[in-house]
Order: sequence, then structure tokens, then C-alpha cells
Amino acid sequence: MSTKVAVLGAGAWGTALSVPLSANRNDVWLWDRTPSLVSEIQDQRRNTKYLAGVSLPDGINATGDIERAVDGAGVVISAVPTHAIREVLAMAAPLMLPGTIVVSAAKGIEPKTHLRMTQVISEVLPEHSRSHIACISGPNFAIEVARCEPTTTVVGAKDPDTGEFLQCVLMTPSFRVYTNPDVTGVEMGGAVKNIIAIAVGIAEGMGLGYNSRAGLITRGLAEMARLGVALGAHPLTFAGLSGMGDLVLTCTGEYSRNRRCGAAVGRGESLQHFLDTTHLTVEGVPTTQAVRELSLAKSIELPVTEQVYEVLFNGKAPQEGLRSLMSRERKYESEEVARYR
Repeated sequence: MSTKVAVLGAGAWGTALSVPLSANRNDVWLWDRTPSLVSEIQDQRRNTKYLAGVSLPDGINATGDIERAVDGAGVVISAVPTHAIREVLAMAAPLMLPGTIVVSAAKGIEPKTHLRMTQVISEVLPEHSRSHIACISGPNFAIEVARCEPTTTVVGAKDPDTGEFLQCVLMTPSFRVYTNPDVTGVEMGGAVKNIIAIAVGIAEGMGLGYNSRAGLITRGLAEMARLGVALGAHPLTFAGLSGMGDLVLTCTGEYSRNRRCGAAVGRGESLQHFLDTTHLTVEGVPTTQAVRELSLAKSIELPVTEQVYEVLFNGKAPQEGLRSLMSRERKYESEEVARYR
């Protein structure tokens, strides 16, 4: 199967996704608004800013012309940061065919609206069939996908035909794609794991050990599931690739921007200094604020998220945040399990 695929955003993830798409002999068009980045990809088959050391296949067409990228595309993948998705999709919307499948590859929650990315897509494309809107998430560091190292991911698509089609478009011998109809769960896992990775990074920066890391990951998974289920997700989704899988990767992997950000803050560096000096997009930062506001609106207790918020945005010392977590009142590990005594 071959189709025209437009990937919007030539950052690390958008460029990396173009590699398996190209391997499947799709007509791949990678769009970005930065002329120097487009020229480097098109002329030198490299993206040194985001994927240093990777040679990109000749089948990837880079362009700064969004009309050229989107016109006639059967699949449009939005790989821009969450804050830019509305603007970019609004540019692409008039160029899309009615049956175009639109996929969110971003992992976050829109700060002001608290919407998931597929919900944002639905708002930007109100006439577009909901069955043609999907997401992709999982334990996927872009650099390893670009190197064609064995990777598993999951496509969240309510419509089974859409999910199966995207499997065919994306899956290669090194990039295994599963499908899941629980779009809410897939997206919430991808968003909340970034907050927990910041928490793990803060603990690392404070010099804490493996016990602390394991505890934060486990209780973070509980928070992810608690919030996701309250929003309509299936609890088992959080035991899968977009939940536990992505959580473990982002909390332990050396390429994790969110963990690195947290580690800097844990060592005493200010959040703004880290962002200003690294120029990295750290999706967990705005997501922390959005998820915290969402949890308050839904009256859902998220202790780790709350302390990450206090440290990042209210200047609370990491040591004080740790004390707040460790001195909470006694609890059952799981209220649901406790009811089966």
C-alpha cells in the first residue's frame, strides 16, 4: 500500500516518523516553516539540529510550501508542538481532502482549553469526520526510530478501518504498530507521562536513588490512570505502550527532555534558565499546568502532579515538595482493591 503522507513539522519526531513512512514506499512530504532546515533535509539528507548523525532516506521530500505538502495527501500527521497545532492545521485545513486521515503525533494537553490534541483537531476541522482523526503514541525516542532500531508504538483510532489503514502505512520490520480504539487513554498516557518524568528528573537532580524513581513511576502511573479513567478512558490502556511503556522510557531514558528539565530544577537551576539556555520544547511544562487545572476542575487528586506544579510555577523548593509527598495521610494503595477485602 502506498499513499501520499504529509508530515507537518520537521522537528525530531516529525523527521523520524518520515523514515518508516518512506520505507513503506509512501509519497512522503515533510513540511516545516524554517527554510534552512528544509534545505538541509532536502539537499543533504540530514537534520543536524534535531537528529544529528542520522542519514535520511532519499524518499523524504522536504518543503516549506504547505500547499505542496498537503495537497492530495491521504494522511496528514501533525508533529508540531501542542502550542502550534491550531495555527498549523488552520493553514492546512483548506487544502485537505474530505477523506484525509489526520493524525496527532504531539503528546500534551492544550493549556487554556485543557483539550487533548485530537479534540483540538476536531475544533479546527469541524467538518472533518471524527472517524478520520487519530493519534500516535508510545515509548518512541525519535533518534532510535530514525536509526530504524526496533520500536513499538500504538495508533489511537476509534474507527477500526482507520487504525488498520495507518498500521499499513506506518509499519515496517523495525517499527511495529498496534491499534487501540481508546483514543482518550492513548492521549492521556502520552501527556501525563511527561509530568512524571519531570518529577523523576527532579528527584535525580536532588541526588535521590532508584527507590525514589520507582516509587514516582508507580504512583505516577496511578495518577495517569485515575485522571484518564475519569475522562472516559479504559484502565487497561495505561498498562500498554502509551501508558506504562512511554512512562518508563521517558522517566529513565537519556534522551528524555522532560527528565533532563526536572534534573536541572532538582539541582537548583531555575526552570526559565533551563528553557532559555537549551532552547528545547519540554511538553511536560505546559502540560503540568493544564493537567493540574483539569484535575482541580474534576476534583481528582494528583499529588505528584501538584508538587511538580508547585516547584515549577510557584518556586517551591524540591526538598519541600518531597516532604509534602512523603508526609501525606495514610492511604490504601488502591481504593478499588481495598473494596475486595
